Amino acid sequence: MNDKSALRREDIELLAPAGDWECMRAAVANGADAVFFGVEKFNARARANNFTTNELPEVMKFLHKYGVKGFLTFNILVFEDELTEARKLIEACIDAGVDAVIVQDLGLVKMIREISPDFPIHGSTQMTITSPEAVEFTKPFNMERVVLGRENNLKQIQKIGEQAKLPMEVFVHGALCVSYSGQCLTSEMWGGRSANRGECAQACRLPYDLMVDGVQQPMGDIAYLLSPKDLAAIDIVPELIDAGVTSFKIEGRLKSPEYVANVVSKYAKEVDKYFAGDSSDPSKEEVRELQQSFSRGFTHGFLDGTNNKQLVEGTFPKSRGVYLGTVEKILRDAVICRIEAPLKRGDGIVFDAGDPTKKEEGGRVYDIRNSGIKLEGESPEGSRIEIVPGRNDIDLNRVHEGDRIWKTSDPALDRRLRSTFETEKPYRTFPLAVSVFGQEGAALRTIWTDVKLGTTVAVESELLLEQAQKRPLGHEVLGEQLGRLGGTLFYLDQLEVSLKGDVIVPMRELNRMRREATEQLEIMREQPPQFIKREIDEFADSFSNGEAQEINPNEIKLTVLCRTLEQVEAVVGNPDVSMIYADFEFIKQFPDAIKLCREAGKRIALATPRIHMPGENGYHRNILNLKPDAILVRNTGALYYYLKERMEHPGVEHPELIGDFSLNVANHKTVNLFREAGLDWVTPSYDLNIQQMVDMLRRADTSRLEIVIHQHMPMFHTEHCVYCTFMSEGTNYTNCGRPCEEKRASLQDRIGMSHPVRVDEGCRNTVYNAIEQSGAEYLTTFQELGVRSYRVEFLEENGDKVREVLTLYRAALDGRIGGSEVWRKLKATNQLGVTRGQLVK
Repeated sequence: MNDKSALRREDIELLAPAGDWECMRAAVANGADAVFFGVEKFNARARANNFTTNELPEVMKFLHKYGVKGFLTFNILVFEDELTEARKLIEACIDAGVDAVIVQDLGLVKMIREISPDFPIHGSTQMTITSPEAVEFTKPFNMERVVLGRENNLKQIQKIGEQAKLPMEVFVHGALCVSYSGQCLTSEMWGGRSANRGECAQACRLPYDLMVDGVQQPMGDIAYLLSPKDLAAIDIVPELIDAGVTSFKIEGRLKSPEYVANVVSKYAKEVDKYFAGDSSDPSKEEVRELQQSFSRGFTHGFLDGTNNKQLVEGTFPKSRGVYLGTVEKILRDAVICRIEAPLKRGDGIVFDAGDPTKKEEGGRVYDIRNSGIKLEGESPEGSRIEIVPGRNDIDLNRVHEGDRIWKTSDPALDRRLRSTFETEKPYRTFPLAVSVFGQEGAALRTIWTDVKLGTTVAVESELLLEQAQKRPLGHEVLGEQLGRLGGTLFYLDQLEVSLKGDVIVPMRELNRMRREATEQLEIMREQPPQFIKREIDEFADSFSNGEAQEINPNEIKLTVLCRTLEQVEAVVGNPDVSMIYADFEFIKQFPDAIKLCREAGKRIALATPRIHMPGENGYHRNILNLKPDAILVRNTGALYYYLKERMEHPGVEHPELIGDFSLNVANHKTVNLFREAGLDWVTPSYDLNIQQMVDMLRRADTSRLEIVIHQHMPMFHTEHCVYCTFMSEGTNYTNCGRPCEEKRASLQDRIGMSHPVRVDEGCRNTVYNAIEQSGAEYLTTFQELGVRSYRVEFLEENGDKVREVLTLYRAALDGRIGGSEVWRKLKATNQLGVTRGQLVK
């Protein structure tokens, strides 16, 4: 917890989004302490306008002039053929004075540290950092701060801060991803648009039918089973500060400048109130204005803990604005409604009949009547009114009694918000301290100090001081003349006058000195910070696998990931399989799998969950107690735990550590980083298509890489539990009754595919793609590049199907059949078909 007595307003940062220049100005004008933005490449908002690399110096001068920091979003995975371009962008950031880069790819972190030991790096929420151990894993890279996963609650945030002792950045407002950031593969799977590459297709906002044990469940008007409400922590700012949050991050680089102005100003006010000792809640009107800019309904997300019922309502996937009420009666030219929020002529409204997939009636309010009397101005909440829409806006024949009415826009609010940044005046002014010295016959000397930065300039008069005949220079005259700072960044805060005798200099000379001093101080504000920058060869640490390699057939390993004991039983006697991975929903199933493998003399690895939260090390202790041959490690928190165990018990035999796809390895530098950290094997990211995979394999140590060549893609990985939300009366694992232990849920999409939903020990859900995918036709290429280990993953397959699939893959690995034959046979025997998936060019 923060020490309130030592904490200052300057210790808390309000971090605002900026998708373009207007948004950046809106952020600065409304109180942002820092702004995050992207350039044309390498950022997780590919659809935002973004800035250009050439604009970086101009952007940073603008921000620094107003005392605002600028963070560049570099929060995507970097492919092998992009490393040179990535290096050039980092160099441009250092030259332009960018205050930090927000990074997802650990290989990029490695490269940045090769370029500069002191250039600030922030670990993106895409790194999936959710535990003190995950923070500790980043410590060797000297990262300045981490952005925690949006799934961490206040108690966990406080615990991470107390244990890891690194500044923490937390999202406080905006859209919520239903999937853990950095762990969503849906867009990649369905459209080749990777969320890890800034191209999220928002599959979570689509409607789904809930299937339970293969039967569709009636859900009424609930169809958006994965679409969460929007995060709004405006009323728990004090709790966040007390929990140790130092940077309050607002989501929204795709949002409007009005949204930025609105949200930033509201949160700035709440932070200021905390330090002023004002514990009052934000007003109802302030919350409404936030809803007006953008809202799918507000929630604290996971900050209060998991409450699945509050997180997802399921009735609409897009912004609705402010709820007004329901239609009570429909007249010839109007509707009657008792409104729950103020409304005025010109506001935009929409009528919600409960099916957002159909065209909704909406438009502008032309007039408002109350008992036949025309109202002037705004109708207050609670009044029963007649809303008259514009003549051609709304077809009242398509409106029904009981329809909900939402206020979708408020032009007056937008005008007020725009006025904050559409102005010729400086957005902020800063205090100056001025000292004046002189005597007759000498120049007037002035020293000007920018109090906030501590920078100082000295300016002397070009004319010498003369004996004053009338009004001599003094505190009053100098204060008046030197304080004429309108239109500049400054205001006169302190004036110290040390003049000998009654002296004077022309007023025009004082004006010139004032202009010169403020211009110099402004230029000093715009100067970029200085960081070390070295020339590097980004491929100096790469391997050369350009020539086709001859690999002994005995070196080629086939490993199998099983999710049921039946699958383990089908594999355990197979001499072609070198190791079995057990990836069960519940840890209590592990001992049976271990026993089967031990009896058969088969090596076994146990899989960790994808997520590691504070207080969950008991799970990993249990894995170690079971003494598996290897551990499939799926996050950096778990990896840190196992590496620490190795260090603290050097004489003990430890299992092999195999890094899974979820560590997001997309280039040779990331491979090297994890191998140097202590992983024995590394699995490439599922974000790589075949060309990107080949590019990486040509420069990576392929002798220690394992490629997954067959699997059901794990698309969403989420803290939101479908079983709890829609199959129980409970709100979380403590009161849901555990329907997941008795039933099997899946989500059926618009084309009739049912995607299985599975839980893990932490009650997190993974939604798997209904269609399995195969990389069989690329096996020869992978072998020529030196890859020796290949994994086949199963989900719901029975024992017979497992044996059939493995026979085909072993034959392909041995060169007895071609990869395309595997593909054709699987397609013929699998009723759902098989897709080439993410490995397609």
